[in-house]
Amino acid sequence: MGDGSTRSPMRERFREQVRDDVKVAALVQLAEGGPAAVSVNGIAKGLGVSGPALYRYFAGRDELLAELVTDTYRDLASALAASVDPDRGLATVERVRALCAAWRDFARAEPHRYRLLFAPPLPGQDAHEPLVAASRDVMAVARDVVAPLAPAEDDLATVLSLWTRLHGFAGLELGGNFASMGLDPDALFRREVDDLVRDLSRDGA
Repeated sequence: MGDGSTRSPMRERFREQVRDDVKVAALVQLAEGGPAAVSVNGIAKGLGVSGPALYRYFAGRDELLAELVTDTYRDLASALAASVDPDRGLATVERVRALCAAWRDFARAEPHRYRLLFAPPLPGQDAHEPLVAASRDVMAVARDVVAPLAPAEDDLATVLSLWTRLHGFAGLELGGNFASMGLDPDALFRREVDDLVRDLSRDGA
């Protein structure tokens, strides 16, 4: 008999399944109404349990949102890493292009999750530290890609510049700004990446 200090493997699997179900339901709410629409009580109702019952799995809404941010950063980092996998045999400049394309593809495929990464903290939510910690894997992939083209003492600033430009483009595209002006986002993206590659190549020369 256990003393309750540790969970059995079966209970742990059940716990993880419930947590996964809660996060799936939260993502549906997120897609329908943004971060403000995520409601633990609403999720509980949809899952057929009481609100207080879910607090055994998440301390509250803030913790749930923080986990969604962490999961999304992890998935974004995985998508970026796969796009520049050394096994693909890409040259340095082509790795930069692949990274940029993967970033845009992720934002367009997962717009509700992508927006969550850069949404301002909600009232009562201290998301700064979790967000910074979760973003490190994305930063590491990008830093690895641009390092050969960046001055050794300035690769972090170069990554931040790349991050800013890619996020700025993704934000405008997801917001429908290009479409509303009758612009071709694919052509604009190709030009933006060309400019980025040219700037990186000049800086690293």
